[in-house]
Amino acid sequence: MVIHEFSLSGRLPVLALLVLLLGACGEQGSDDAADRQAAGMATADAMSEEHADDTTSPSEAATTAPSRAVISQEMPYTENDDELVYGYFSAPADMFEPLPAVIMIHEWWGLNDNIRAMADRLAAEGYIVFAVDLYAGKTASTPSEARALMVEVIEDPEPANENIRAAYEFVTQTAAAPRVGSLGWCFGGHWSLNTALLFPDELDASVIYYGQVTDDEDVLRGLETPLLGLFAAEDRGIKVATVEAFRDALERLRKNYDIHIYPGVGHAFANPTGNNYDAAAAEDAWDRALDFLNLHLAINES
Repeated sequence: MVIHEFSLSGRLPVLALLVLLLGACGEQGSDDAADRQAAGMATADAMSEEHADDTTSPSEAATTAPSRAVISQEMPYTENDDELVYGYFSAPADMFEPLPAVIMIHEWWGLNDNIRAMADRLAAEGYIVFAVDLYAGKTASTPSEARALMVEVIEDPEPANENIRAAYEFVTQTAAAPRVGSLGWCFGGHWSLNTALLFPDELDASVIYYGQVTDDEDVLRGLETPLLGLFAAEDRGIKVATVEAFRDALERLRKNYDIHIYPGVGHAFANPTGNNYDAAAAEDAWDRALDFLNLHLAINES
């Protein structure tokens, strides 16, 4: 299988608008949506504080080379306001047949070179990785720009839901992945959970790095996707109490989950370009993520 033979020639048809799985009909549904939006705005404000002094300039830790050769390409997979949206596709250079796929979701900065580097690093572990772009080609270089982009998605999440659906269709149909997981950090961690909620029976694994979560059992009840949550004890935005409430709700619902809270580290501890980067916690979290994905995405050969 040659990666560069993948083609989505011409303009993609606009994907059909599906019913938002997190939504509900009637007044109660409106109240729930308002509550989710309020929680999202509170998270955006907290992220502004957490990332106030951060930049997107790559550090030495962000330029770790993949463990083996990969081949990558920008690929169109959906539309936004009649403009094609491109994701970043990466896979092992020696791939001869479809591999399990991971939908990778960027931080609040957008789909930048740091996320592309992480996609290459994960692809080298034996996965098709498709890094989506929920900002339709925009990236941020300052916290204020990042907050503005994040708020656009919070205020109107349905285009992002359609985006994730299109990415799932891309990896399952165009790339023929036999199993699919999701992985995201910060803003993307929240959307990794949302990916599991959009595909509660189909998605095979979801990795959530310090993303906004919920303890609403009505939202979580139908979820069958195994979850790995990686959080920080000193996170001022995604507070430990919120994570523990999320964990307790999953426990009551008897879901398949693994929640790990790292002591002594803050939000974005795995982002090597940020001031909270902690090499030991970041590497441990990466190892846990790889073990988790291998457990749930591995193809059983007869």
